[in-house]
Amino acid sequence: MGGRPSVHQKSIHDFTVKDAKGKDADLSIYKGKVLLVVNVASKCGYTNLNYTQLTELYSKYKDNGFEILAFPCNQFLYQEPGSSEDAEQFACTRFKAQYPIFQKVKVNGKDAAPVYKFLKASKGGFLGSSIKWNFTKFLVDKDGQVIGRYGTSTPPLAIEVSLCLS
Repeated sequence: MGGRPSVHQKSIHDFTVKDAKGKDADLSIYKGKVLLVVNVASKCGYTNLNYTQLTELYSKYKDNGFEILAFPCNQFLYQEPGSSEDAEQFACTRFKAQYPIFQKVKVNGKDAAPVYKFLKASKGGFLGSSIKWNFTKFLVDKDGQVIGRYGTSTPPLAIEVSLCLS
């Protein structure tokens, strides 16, 4: 116990997740793109800053091989209480998000989504690999490898210099 979870996938592109409507979404479609994977919540104190800056980053770099993958999560003080579709509507209506919002997931514990087990095993965080709060961000290179992990207090625009889009 306490060891890293067994993760057999070699890149994020090996995963299939569910979109906000529950349909399969194969992450291999993002091969060749730099990804920022974020666990999001609509009722968090960090919501406005993060969603605003995520939308700004996406608008600026979407045509340069950059994609944001947002995964709603209700594990932290139940700050994403609605359905996956509610979370998608919130992000798209209030923050004009044009990037994909996927099905709600658990990011910690035995029921954590496999893609999050992979992300955490690839890049541990402060005091271990578990995710501490909403808006933890993983930067993934064009080959699907995790190259950076950023905590809640790191605003998305602070990651801009690390995007490696060339």
